[in-house]
Amino acid sequence: MDNSPSPLPSKTECFCFSLFIISQHAIEIYSLHVDCKVTSRFAHTVITSKIVNRANESREATFEVELPKTAFITNFSMSIDGKVYPGIIKEKASAQKEYDTAVSRGQSAGLVKITGRKLEQFHVSVSIAAASKVTFELTYEELLKRQLGKFELLIKVRPKQLVKHFQIDVHIFEPQGIRFLETDSTFMTNELTKALTKVQNETKAHILFKPTVDQQKINPELDETLLNGDFVVRYDVKRGATAGDIQIVNGYFVHYFAPREMPVFPKNVIFVIDRSGSMAGRKIEQTRDALLKILQDLRPKDHFSFITFNSKVVEWKSSLLQATAENVASAAGFVQTLSASGGTDINRALLTAVSVLDKAERLPERSISMIILLTDGQPTSGESNVEVIQENIQKAVNGKYALFCLGFGFDVSYKFLEKMALSNGGIARRIYENADAALQLQGFYQEVATPILMKIEMQYPENAVEGLTKNNFKLFFEGSEIIVSGKIINESGTVLLMVSFLPFQRASDLTLKEEANVKEKEQVFQNQSYIFENFIERLWAYLTIQQLLEKSISAQEEDQKTLEVQALELSLRYSFVTPLTSMVVTKPADQQQTELANKPTEAGKWGIELPP
Repeated sequence: MDNSPSPLPSKTECFCFSLFIISQHAIEIYSLHVDCKVTSRFAHTVITSKIVNRANESREATFEVELPKTAFITNFSMSIDGKVYPGIIKEKASAQKEYDTAVSRGQSAGLVKITGRKLEQFHVSVSIAAASKVTFELTYEELLKRQLGKFELLIKVRPKQLVKHFQIDVHIFEPQGIRFLETDSTFMTNELTKALTKVQNETKAHILFKPTVDQQKINPELDETLLNGDFVVRYDVKRGATAGDIQIVNGYFVHYFAPREMPVFPKNVIFVIDRSGSMAGRKIEQTRDALLKILQDLRPKDHFSFITFNSKVVEWKSSLLQATAENVASAAGFVQTLSASGGTDINRALLTAVSVLDKAERLPERSISMIILLTDGQPTSGESNVEVIQENIQKAVNGKYALFCLGFGFDVSYKFLEKMALSNGGIARRIYENADAALQLQGFYQEVATPILMKIEMQYPENAVEGLTKNNFKLFFEGSEIIVSGKIINESGTVLLMVSFLPFQRASDLTLKEEANVKEKEQVFQNQSYIFENFIERLWAYLTIQQLLEKSISAQEEDQKTLEVQALELSLRYSFVTPLTSMVVTKPADQQQTELANKPTEAGKWGIELPP
């Protein structure tokens, strides 16, 4: 469909949404429009659906949208026969109180739940009188994350019926320049391809998908739609060998940094693999499959080892081995023998991994050490108090190594793993129990397999900026991107960008410097008709909220409350539905009065507790 060059295969946490109206008899969607404006990675999406009830009696229609887990809903409204019923974003406890009052009158429905590994679902139902019309409009925003060299928009298309006016617009504006752009789809036919147009220049792109009713049909004789699957847009931006790119709008700035063609640090990695009884069967099979592929991805200068655990902890070797062909083959033989039984001693397994790294000899002088834990359950053997385990591991690691925690399935205590990873310079990721679990494991490894920078610090003059988001980073992996945002104090002057980091080929830190003139930078965004207002300020707020919530996970209780108060204040100021806020949706007076939209829990359950 598109012959543009494609970089590394993507396993990204992507920007994606699905939308459909559940049709009931005479309920007809006569217009469905998705308008997505991506401005310097920040995506602003408006979904508008217009519905008519052609029956001679009232009918119920349900508006459903699947949106990315990392997105924040910012607005929702229903317009019924010209009267608008808005959604209002409030502090969670206040919204819950209002909702509980409605429950006492017979209302009982939540609005948002998790539907998959990347998605959560917004839905609302409303009764439409005979011959009446309703317009639903939902808006949400998200900062796209670069992974494995690309940004990705995955649009889940499922209208469930033929739609007279169906349209998807994706506008992209990247002042750095668009390096490549491609589209793909799981449902595209030769006929539907004719409905797809793409216009692109140096910095802008517009992708339009506007199929006619006839093009949407599976068969000319049947009123069944082909539109059931994924519509994907992938792209990346151009980058020079500089201190990065800075963009400024209305007194707020964002600084993007993603160096190219840097040598990769050798890594010393210990895989800590759960082989307790709960891993038996498909899980241990998929783990073996993934590890066999990961072994082939090790670089010759890497060093590695395995620690497996159930009630007992077993070291494959007493020290790390270099990733020679002979050692990799030996490791593959070991991996194929892995079986599962017994309890789960996470504490001793991780302490053993730290000890192996502490005692390691003859490792490359300039290398990066990391521990990758894979487990599917709670600690049941040895130390079982998760807080004690977290304290033990943080004390042992002491900032020397990065700990990455992979939680297999939903029986695992993900919060425990997430706190432990974030406290030790790593990240946590859930591995879903699907047919592609081995690919998920391999994909995660690919994301962290190529460290190219250490000790990155983004510096700005103290008298020039304030309100900075996170600007210190322990590691930087090839194919990702560092983003820092803040407020400009002196809007008539210049901002000096300084990025210091330790690359592989140098014995000391390297510092890149660049000056940015505020007025010149602001002119870049003047008169851009499809850019939504104050996008960098909203990007700053979005990123700040995300980082405050992440920081609160590993903070002490008192600090945690302070961080959450700050995140709540920003969530309310910028009207974001975050884990600290909810959206109250009001309905017509003759229907159920109130529904509540929360972000759902990680465990895949409703974002609120439903009344019995």
